[in-house]
Amino acid sequence: MSPLAASLQVWLNTGLGFFYPEVCQLCLAERAAAGDGFVGARCRAEVRFIRPPWCERCGLPYPGHLSAAFECSNCCDLELAFSSARSAVVAKTRVLEAIHRFKYQRALWFGPFLGALLSRAAVPVLRGQGWHYLVPVPLHPLKQRDREFNQAEILARHLSAASGIPLHPGLIRRVAATATQTRLTRPQRAANMRGAFALRPGVTLSGERLVLVDDVFTTGATTSACARALRAAGAGEVCVWTVARGL
Repeated sequence: MSPLAASLQVWLNTGLGFFYPEVCQLCLAERAAAGDGFVGARCRAEVRFIRPPWCERCGLPYPGHLSAAFECSNCCDLELAFSSARSAVVAKTRVLEAIHRFKYQRALWFGPFLGALLSRAAVPVLRGQGWHYLVPVPLHPLKQRDREFNQAEILARHLSAASGIPLHPGLIRRVAATATQTRLTRPQRAANMRGAFALRPGVTLSGERLVLVDDVFTTGATTSACARALRAAGAGEVCVWTVARGL
C-alpha cells in the first residue's frame, strides 16, 4: 500500500470510528475496530474455510475422503466456460449476513473483513501462476447506479493489493439487465445469463490469463457467462475466485 493510500485508510478508519462504536456489527456483543471490518473475534471464529476434497471444476466441497479428482453433478449438467472456480469460505451464518448487508444495505465497513477472507485463501494459490489481471464481475449500469458501487470490484481491490495482480475493472461490461438469480433453477440461471456480458468497445485481448472475482458462487451461471464472453474475445485461461460458496 502506498503512503498516500495508507494515510487515507487511517483517516477512513478514524472517521468510521467516530460514527460507529468499536463493536462487532454482527453480534453487537464484542469489541471490533474499523480495521477489522467491525467483525469481532467470536464471529470470525464461526467462519468455515473450504478445504479439500472439492470438485476440481467448481470447488464444491465434498464431505469425506476422496483419493481421486472428481467433478460434481452441477458441472456435468452445465457447460462451464471457466477452467476452475474456488471460494474461500462456506456461505453460511455470519459470512452470509455480512455479504447481504454489504451488498444490499450499503454496509461497506464489512469490505475489509470479506476482502481478507478472500485474500487469505486465494493469494497462496494465485501467487506465481502468471495471471495477468483480476476482473470483477460487472453490474448492469442501471443496477450500479442504484447501488452506487460494485461489491465485486471492492473485493477485487482487496485481492489485488494482497496478491500484486493488477485490477482491470473496465475490461468487460454487463449488456443485459437480467432478472435476479435468487429463485431460479440451474437451467433457468444459465438461460438468464446467456448473452449478458460483452467486452468493452476498444478493448482487445490476446491470450491473457484472467481471474474473475465475485462475492458468492452458487451454480456458476453468472461467472461462466462472463468467462465465455472473455474467451470469445480472445482471453486465454479464465478462473474464478469468490469469497463464499453456496452449498
